[in-house]
Parts: sequence; structure tokens; C-alpha cells
Amino acid sequence: MSKVFAIDRKEFKLLRGIEVMVILLIPFVVLGVLKKDMYLLSVTFGILFVGLSDPGGPFGVRFREMAIVGVLGTGVTALGFAIGGGPWGWVVLAASGVTLLSGLALKFGTHRFVSATLLNAWFLVVISVPAAHHLSAPTSLWARQSLAWLIGSAVWIACTLIKWLLDGRRAQPSNIPEIPGDMSSNTLSSPEISFAIIRALAVGIAVALAFGFHVPDADWMPIATLVAMKGTLDQTELFAVQRLAGAVIGALMAMFFLVGLKNKHALEAVIILLGSVAATIRGVNYALYCAAIAGLVLVSMDISHPTNYTAEFHRVFFTLVGVGIAWLVMLLANAMQKNAATGATAG
Repeated sequence: MSKVFAIDRKEFKLLRGIEVMVILLIPFVVLGVLKKDMYLLSVTFGILFVGLSDPGGPFGVRFREMAIVGVLGTGVTALGFAIGGGPWGWVVLAASGVTLLSGLALKFGTHRFVSATLLNAWFLVVISVPAAHHLSAPTSLWARQSLAWLIGSAVWIACTLIKWLLDGRRAQPSNIPEIPGDMSSNTLSSPEISFAIIRALAVGIAVALAFGFHVPDADWMPIATLVAMKGTLDQTELFAVQRLAGAVIGALMAMFFLVGLKNKHALEAVIILLGSVAATIRGVNYALYCAAIAGLVLVSMDISHPTNYTAEFHRVFFTLVGVGIAWLVMLLANAMQKNAATGATAG
């Protein structure tokens, strides 16, 4: 446990967290004035996740990578809002497909894989919104929600452009240097492809349980499965345990806020705060960072849902179920990796 929650105080980036908070406040204020806060979720995640996808370096490279995430995120947003309230089979198929593609994105470098995983998490958030409110494609405002994501992406890119111009048009470091910057293409190994497929099946199972049986508050299960799982086969067991711990802590934290705060605007402020905290402590401790991200995502999923202690108990329970699915899948993946290593040695 001392390793899981080990603190590296040198990596505490308060100014980075303040910068994220200030930028996230822009849509919070603007949409509040315009009485369009139904789009705050899409705009906020567009800003936050496009910001996390910034690899640093020459602005041309940065713009390209952020623009790709912005455009792909627009499509993911449109798809999620359009099908989230429809037949559960299509939702399961789409969630599995998005998760598979995000896993295979490792072919294009670790940095792009992380960006793809963020979009994967966003898709799981998106499909929960129309499902919770029983919205069909015509009533889910999918086109406007996808435009809101695109606007959020453009806000971050515009802020990055202004900062680059003020800095003399020089290459700048990544906003989150803790995220690997590798963007080189490589050939995926058979175990890596197999792990991507298993990961997609695990998320698909969690989505099927949540959406297929129409279990109230079970929409926390898929995101817990995704957050708790190892990202790649070569991640250490320490990172895996930190992901598991972060998923559970994030669920408990989300429960605390959803029960304690009844005002929607207060919960929106919590989303902004957690985004700022995640940016501040990304390198301090990975478990706490995962907790902040998981809490942010889970609060976002249920910000407008009626809640009580029973509902929150169910949500935490389903989070633990999702973590359990992730743990079983990781055991299977580790066994595959060991078998592959044994076979290579024998050969």
C-alpha cells in the first residue's frame, strides 16, 4: 500500500491545475448566462480531453494531434447520444467496437493510445445520458451535443495558440509530460491484439449487464471496468493496482458529492474542480489521479439524476462489480503473457 499511494511532491503542478480550472470556467460562465447548461458536459470534456492529448513540441504537431482528437471526439459524441437510448444490442456492439479500436490505437504510439482511451471513457459517459433519460435519437440533441464537444475542443486549441504566440512561437513542452509522448507507429504483437480484444469484450459484458437488464445505476459498471483495467500488457502490476484503487476511491468520492450536493451547478463546479485536481496531481500519485478522473466521470454521468443513499449504494456496488470484471480480465491477460513468454523460451 505504501507503494500504491507513494507521493512524489516534486510533481505537484498547482499552476497547471489553476490553468485548467480557469479554462474550464469559460464555458461554465458562458453557458450559464445563455441558459444552455445542458451542453456543459460535452464542452467540458472536449476541453479537458483535448488538452490531455496535447503532446507538446512544435505547434504544427500539437495542432494536428489535438485536432484529430477533437474531430474523433465529435463523432464519438454524436454516436453515443444518438444510440444511447436505443436498443441495448447496438449500444453493446458500439461500446465493444470503440474499446477495441482504442486498444488497437497502441499501434500508433503510446500517446495516441492514451488519447484513444480518453475518448473511450467519454463514449461510456455519453451513452449513459440518453439511456438514463429514455431519450431517442431525435430527442437526444446528438447533433448539438457533438457541436458542443467540437466547440470545447476549439476553445482549448485557441488558448494553446494564444499561449504559443505570446511565447514567441517556440516549441513548448506537453501540458502533461507524465503521459508518454511516443507517437511512432509499430507492429502490434499477437498478445497485444489479443489483449485489446479481451479488453473490448470485458467492457462489452459490463455494458450488456448495465443496459441489457435495464438495471438502475448500473451504468457505473462499464466505466469502472475501463478505468480499473491495465492499459497495455507491459504496464506493471503496481499501475494495475493503482488503477483498481483509483476506481474504488473515485466511486466513493462521487457518491459523497452526489449525496451531499443537491444543486446541479454545485456538481458542475465539482466536475471543474476534479479536472483541475487531476491536472495538478497527475505525476504526484497515479492512484489518486485515477481517483480524480473516475470521480469526475462518475459525477458527470449522474449529475442530473435523482439520488439517495440506496441509489449511491447500488452505484458503488456496480463499480465494485466493474472492478471485479477488470481484475479477472487482467488475470487472464497476465496468464496469456506468461504462456507467450514460456512458448517463446521453449522455441
